[in-house]
Parts: sequence; structure tokens; C-alpha cells
Amino acid sequence: MKKEILVSASLLIAFVIVGCRSQQEAKTPYDRPLLPGQPALRKITNPHEIPDFTMACLDLVDLRAAIDNSLNYLRKSSSRQFFPLRFGTQDQIIGGEITHTLAVDSLNAFAELLNSGLMGKQLNEAIREKFDVYMSVGCDDRGTVLFTGYYTPIFDGSMSRTELFQYPLYKMPADLVKGPDGEILGRRGADGQLGPYPARSVIENSRMLRGTELAWLGDPFEVYIAHVQGSAKLKQPDGQLITVGYAANNGYEYKSVSKELVKDGRISSEQLSLSAMIDYFKQNKELVDTYVRRNPRFVFFKREDGEPRGSLNEPVTAFRSIATDKSIFPRGCLTFISTTLPRATGGIVSNQFYSGFALDHDTGGAIRAAGRCDIYMGQGDTAGKLAGQTYQEGKLYYLFLKSAQRSEYFAE
Repeated sequence: MKKEILVSASLLIAFVIVGCRSQQEAKTPYDRPLLPGQPALRKITNPHEIPDFTMACLDLVDLRAAIDNSLNYLRKSSSRQFFPLRFGTQDQIIGGEITHTLAVDSLNAFAELLNSGLMGKQLNEAIREKFDVYMSVGCDDRGTVLFTGYYTPIFDGSMSRTELFQYPLYKMPADLVKGPDGEILGRRGADGQLGPYPARSVIENSRMLRGTELAWLGDPFEVYIAHVQGSAKLKQPDGQLITVGYAANNGYEYKSVSKELVKDGRISSEQLSLSAMIDYFKQNKELVDTYVRRNPRFVFFKREDGEPRGSLNEPVTAFRSIATDKSIFPRGCLTFISTTLPRATGGIVSNQFYSGFALDHDTGGAIRAAGRCDIYMGQGDTAGKLAGQTYQEGKLYYLFLKSAQRSEYFAE
């Protein structure tokens, strides 16, 4: 998906900024980079500052499956290249680093707690006994993290061009070069040298990708939504659902089309939502190209089997998978979220306090720094509404097995 396999690749920024969010974002630099040598995580040493996990321990749906997806990733030899992940000085985390063994042991230990049948207060007490808790330093060194949402849209589409489906999603071009971690290195020219890949406007105006179409949609803005979310499910004319996921991008930073619409007075910040943007461009299709080309980032896709996947190439799970900056946070590890999220009950969406466990499965183009986190909301229209309304501050924690508890697990 993001990744960068899901919008992950990645491309994970929310469309929606309602009310005074634009002003809030301007005042709070959530994407503020860490200072040189500053760790992204800080161990909580005061027991009173450790969050209460009790409410989260009453809702464990899909958590074990999400842990298994992380463990499956960590079984791959390629996962080892991203460990150890070092954090600051030696006293800031065990040995000054998160090792591959620590990541695996921590997930196995948490899975055993889930298998034990403990819930609620008992599970909360067991977690506090067995695990150290680390808090993201956030954007302000006090733990403030901005949570946004992303999802997998479901669109009508076709794997071949028809009169109804005229707008393409493209495969990754042969001249685009990626690094071992999926990073975009550039475009390989006829002389073998690497240079920058063209921006969106050049790609679309030149039609240079003709012949590399993967699938076709019936609306140009739906194509852009797929680009931003990094994946989509396409309902074929025969009713079959086909998943297309992130393959690569052209190497440019994401630029928000929603902000451009507000800046130009097309939609007010108070009215802005993904639904409002969709309605606006349905009525003004001639302006789609004008606005989406202000975002130079262009995403390429591939067909995927099964469910949408994140940057670890493992399935992402609604409310159990998050996207973070993988240059500073450990892949696949167990996290705990405390924030306010929109939830749908009986068709009504309302903001509610939320605390829950999630796994760090994905990456987003707009999710950079310790003050950002994207939560996967699921598939379809309801998930899209939830993702579009997610823009809340909160806290992000990581859980690692205490050193005293590790003797019972096998070293690798």
C-alpha cells in the first residue's frame, strides 16, 4: 500500500482539514524533524506516566492477526537490514538500540498474553509487568502526535479501456530505479546515468507512459484518490474485485490539493472534506487536471492478490495498522494509540476517545517525523469518511519486552 506498498505508499496524508484545522496546523509544526542525535522514543520511567491499557484490553478484535502479520515480516531475512534501530545514548533504550531479536521476542510475548485469555484489568496488569513502554517524543518533545487516517477506496473500474472507463492507473515504468528499501533513486537514461524522474504535469502532458496502463477508472479524480491513498479495489464490470497496490512513485514530495482548493477559494476550510472535494470535481471535471498537477508526486501501481498491503508487504488491518516514518521508528513493532477518532455507529459518525493497540505496518509520503502517524481505517465509503475526518492530536507509544522477561525466549 502506502509504502510504500499501500499509500503507504504510504502517501499517507488526510484529505480533510475542517473548521480551524488549517490554522492549527500552521501553529503546530507536526512534521518538525528531530534534532541531531535526538531519539524518537523516550522510555517512561515513572510508573504513573504509563498509560492505562484497560479499555484497549477489552477490544482485541483482529489484534492477534495483525501481530502475526508483523511476525511474518520479521521472519524474512530482508527485515534484518533495518535492525538494530539505534536511539540516542545508551541509557535511553535497552543497549541504546532496538534489535531484531527484541522486536520478535516482544511480539511473541504479547501474543502469548492474548492466547492466555486475559482481558481488561488483568491483561493491563500483565502488560505493565512484562513490558517497558516508550513514548514518541512527538513534534514538541512532549509527546504530541498528529493522527490522520487513510483507507482503501472501492471504485468501479476495468482492467481494459472501455467507453465508460477512460482514466488510467499506470504500472511502474522500466526506467524508474528504486533502492533496496523501495526509495526512489531516479530515472535511468539511455546512457545508463540516473536523473530525476519527471513531475506529474510532465508525465501527464507528454503521455510518456502510454502502453503501460494497468487499469482504468471512470472518473479522473478517483484516479487521484487512488494515488493519494496508495491502493484501491476495483469492481470489474463482471462484479469481480481486483486489488491494485502501490508499486513506486516518481520521487517528488506530496503537495496537498485540498490546501490549494482552500487557497483559491474554491472550497472554504469550514466545508472542506473528501466528500466535498469529490462533489466539487464531479461538477468541475475540467479543473481536475489543473489542481492535481499542482501535486508533482505521481504513483505507479501493481496488481495484488488478496487484501491491501503496507510497506512491509503484509496485509494492513483496520485500526490495527499504522503508518509512521520508518527512518526513526521500528518496523512491525507493537504500538499503543491514545487519541480521539471518528467512529461510525448506526450510520452516524461521531468523535470518541480511542485507545488501542496497533502494529507499525506502513509508510506514508506525508508521514515524516515523530509528530505524525496515519491510522488505516479499512475499505470502502465508510472507511473513507472516517479517514477524512481524522485529524487529532494524541500520544503514540511502543511496547518492548523487559530485559528480565527475555530469558524464556530463544535468541536468534
